[in-house]
Amino acid sequence: MILSDKQILKSIEEGTIVIEPFDIECLGTNSYDVHLGKYLATYKDEILDARKHNKIETFEIPDEGFVLQPNVLYLGITEEYTETHATVPFLEGKSSVGRLGIDIHATAGKGDVGFCNHWTLEISTSHPVRVYKGMPIGQLIYFKVEGDINNYYNNKKSAKYNQRSDRPLESMMWKNIF
Repeated sequence: MILSDKQILKSIEEGTIVIEPFDIECLGTNSYDVHLGKYLATYKDEILDARKHNKIETFEIPDEGFVLQPNVLYLGITEEYTETHATVPFLEGKSSVGRLGIDIHATAGKGDVGFCNHWTLEISTSHPVRVYKGMPIGQLIYFKVEGDINNYYNNKKSAKYNQRSDRPLESMMWKNIF
């Protein structure tokens, strides 16, 4: 079941959902709009290696915006810091963003109960498009969880993205043993 606007507000009042900064104008019928933060990043190497720590170069989006190019993976960040302690958050792109040819995540649209951080976005585009810090980029949808939880994300020793950051985070796949 997806939380309604009233249930999202109630969860915020109870502290089981945290959104900073929170703006009531961003609350939809059953979602909350999030915005593109001021930082983007790209990988330094042309060829990425799943067993290697692939370094990124982070830069600030200028006031006049930044033109995303096709065939480049950009890591972005949400302006909003979020915490989710009793529901499963899903991040989806806004339809207006999709109609500009922008995808905001390759595979990581679902968060875990206990996720506490800004969302790193995996941004790609089908053609050049100018983006701006603070523009609406996506929407969070919250799903109820059935049953008790033993393994909250923020308490997992193996969680790779627990350290709070307002900058995009590169893949930590290299920390896995395979």
